[in-house]
Amino acid sequence: MYAWPVFLRNLLVWRKLLIPSLIANIAEPLMWLLAFGYGMGALVGEVIYNGQTVRYLVFLASGSICMSAMNAASFEALYSVFSRMHVQKTWDGILNTPLRIGDVLLGEMLWAAFKSFFAVTAILLVMLALGVSHSYKLILVLPILLLVGVMFSCIGLIFTALAKGYDFFSYYFTLFLTPMMFLSGVFFPRDQLPDWLRASSEWLPLTQAINLVRPLFLDQWPTEVLIPFLVIGSYSLGAWLIALKLIRRRFKT
Repeated sequence: MYAWPVFLRNLLVWRKLLIPSLIANIAEPLMWLLAFGYGMGALVGEVIYNGQTVRYLVFLASGSICMSAMNAASFEALYSVFSRMHVQKTWDGILNTPLRIGDVLLGEMLWAAFKSFFAVTAILLVMLALGVSHSYKLILVLPILLLVGVMFSCIGLIFTALAKGYDFFSYYFTLFLTPMMFLSGVFFPRDQLPDWLRASSEWLPLTQAINLVRPLFLDQWPTEVLIPFLVIGSYSLGAWLIALKLIRRRFKT
């Protein structure tokens, strides 16, 4: 697998920054959990989700861990990959070896997904320590979030391929990720949205991830499995093919 050297190179560099990286990846989602889960959760208490009453803390935790997977994968696929590709010229050195551009891009995508997986694993362990949920079904959350990391890594690489500078990424976060956080049911049930907006938000990638993860936090099985996995797989494959085409075009020019 020719992508492995790229993955291994990033891993060896990252080992020196393991502790700061861990703190940076788990600090923000845990602040969301403490501030909204315990703070506002004490005021809200419970919410209605799929016709049943659930603790707001569990509701928020299940959504925020999906959001963390999205943010961690996106940050790595945007800022870090762009730095190695454009600023540090690391890719130029790698491409002087037998590796091809597709190998480099695949290695970067897998690395971004791994960074996301590492972050959500740490967050999930903290949630378990806090007693947010003790369902044995949570073991299935990690492979699902790994796929979520792959999906958002692929999407992020599209914008990396188009970017001329770091400022370009503000459009991605402001116009895509931030609205999706509020429309996908992270902080409140999507039933509160207008009908047309709720129907549109159903097909957002983060929504499908939450549809799979949240029931597991509630010690339940997802009522629908095939559609979320198909949507996640379609987003991942489609975004990967687009990113690969754009990157090849960029390096030709």
